[in-house]
Amino acid sequence: MLLLAVLLLPLLSTAASRRHDDHVHTTAKRLPSTWYHRSDHPVNALFKRDAATDGATYAQVGSPAWSAAYPARTPDSKAMPAEWLSALNAAVSASAIPNVPVAMNAPGQNPTYPTGYDPNGAVVCSATYKCRNPDDIWDAPDNSIGISFDDGPQPASDTLLAFLKTNNETATHFMIGVNVIAYPTQFLSAFNMGGDIAVHTWTHPYMTTLSNEDVVAQLGWTMELIHNSTGGRVPKFWRPPFGDSDNRVRSIAKEVFGLTTVIWNQDTEDWSLTSGGTTAQAINASMTEWLTGPKSPGLIILEHELSDQSVASFIAAYPVMKSITGRPRLLHRLSTALQHTRMRTVSALSPFQASSPTTLRTLALRMLPIPPSQYLPNLALTQTIVDHWDVNHVRTIHYAF
Repeated sequence: MLLLAVLLLPLLSTAASRRHDDHVHTTAKRLPSTWYHRSDHPVNALFKRDAATDGATYAQVGSPAWSAAYPARTPDSKAMPAEWLSALNAAVSASAIPNVPVAMNAPGQNPTYPTGYDPNGAVVCSATYKCRNPDDIWDAPDNSIGISFDDGPQPASDTLLAFLKTNNETATHFMIGVNVIAYPTQFLSAFNMGGDIAVHTWTHPYMTTLSNEDVVAQLGWTMELIHNSTGGRVPKFWRPPFGDSDNRVRSIAKEVFGLTTVIWNQDTEDWSLTSGGTTAQAINASMTEWLTGPKSPGLIILEHELSDQSVASFIAAYPVMKSITGRPRLLHRLSTALQHTRMRTVSALSPFQASSPTTLRTLALRMLPIPPSQYLPNLALTQTIVDHWDVNHVRTIHYAF
């Protein structure tokens, strides 16, 4: 677990509400974290159509009744639940979804945009082209390593999960919906051992090439499956296949489903081990370089539980992760690491800052989405002294009291 000073960045929202769902804290301390939203988060309403509470009875994972409830292949957006479409329409009507054109996809090439739309510009900001939207997660906190794996569950997941369990580790698993249907045993193993279950879409498409409705269907069905297979838990995180997201897609994920977009800052290319695109030796060399080098920012390394070879590459690098001398050795599933960069927090600076010891005391509060009196009712906050956003998108508000 990681102990950090609090880093506060812009908060997530949904179309239905601007509430953020993490706890409020008054000190910079190690925080509890989960991969799923609290039961009172507004997004839960999109997945509770059959019961007023989560007392609903779900089909047994892996049973025919369980798998029959979901698309067998690419989901038809015309057949998705009306609640999802209504949430999308509400977000569009509220101008919360940027009017970015759907990208075009040619085989073997990155998605492209019409003339006049710069993928690295502020309007589009495509993660495929390495444009960093401040709402996306690319980096772990300094001196830490976020462990995550894409494309599961797979048969190779058995080896990975056994290794993680043996070493008392947990990871974040970005799972593909159709793979969960195909490999329910591996899915349950990851869930039951305490791993994070996150969204990697239903069929792994280039998301920027899809219509708004198809983006919702890809995310919604994966979330519905995870919700109904984990006792009603709604995931917080998603990773776009190929890292392909832009301002339109990430806004749909956030505004409709409350999802945080997670990318990466190092890529092993281990997905290509089975096709000769890279080698175990090349991955080991890269991993050793990254792990023994500077970790500011911290590492989010793209890895896959796609094949025996990709899992073996992680296992081979693990001793380096655990034996770096003279450096922090901090391994985290992403929900633990990211809790420190995506939380709603009230923090006192120093703890109180005074412009004069006799005339005025001020309390500095960071990133408050609603009046601080709701969190600190015993303080008489009478006047805003400073309201400042810095270049790192951190807001500090000084109140007199």
